[in-house]
Amino acid sequence: MSLFIENESDIELPFPVEGIARNVIDASLEYVNCPYEAEVNLLLTTNVNMQQFNKEHRGIDKTTDVLSFPMLDREMITDFSRLEKHIELFHPETGELVLGDIIISLEQVLTQAEEYGHSPTREFAFLIAHSMFHLLGYDHETEDESQRMEKAQKELLDQLQILR
Repeated sequence: MSLFIENESDIELPFPVEGIARNVIDASLEYVNCPYEAEVNLLLTTNVNMQQFNKEHRGIDKTTDVLSFPMLDREMITDFSRLEKHIELFHPETGELVLGDIIISLEQVLTQAEEYGHSPTREFAFLIAHSMFHLLGYDHETEDESQRMEKAQKELLDQLQILR
């Protein structure tokens, strides 16, 4: 798995960011039985930058905790065997499935960890898991989708022993 991390924030989180991100991403891929090695880009940013991204891409002029930019259509990811026909979804040099981009506000990680009464590690891991499931075709537009995604996130974090 290739994970490319860029940190444009001055915030240093009190845990090994790359290690937690890799563990959650790997576990997410296993959770959905992804048969491919994958590539994910992770941008760690500030609330100001996140507000700009949110405004540009979603038309919402306020900050948010995480944004996901999947490379795959939701319908494509439900059946991994269908992806083999789409060589454009695989990195030409590594052969890895390019899943997409995750953007996380480090300020929100710290604020929400305090608000929810758990560690910054748990909040960061949750946001990575949430975003990974978006990259893997999950959503929360309907009640059924929301329940499916929440169940997957909880099972994944429980499996990794990253608890509230």
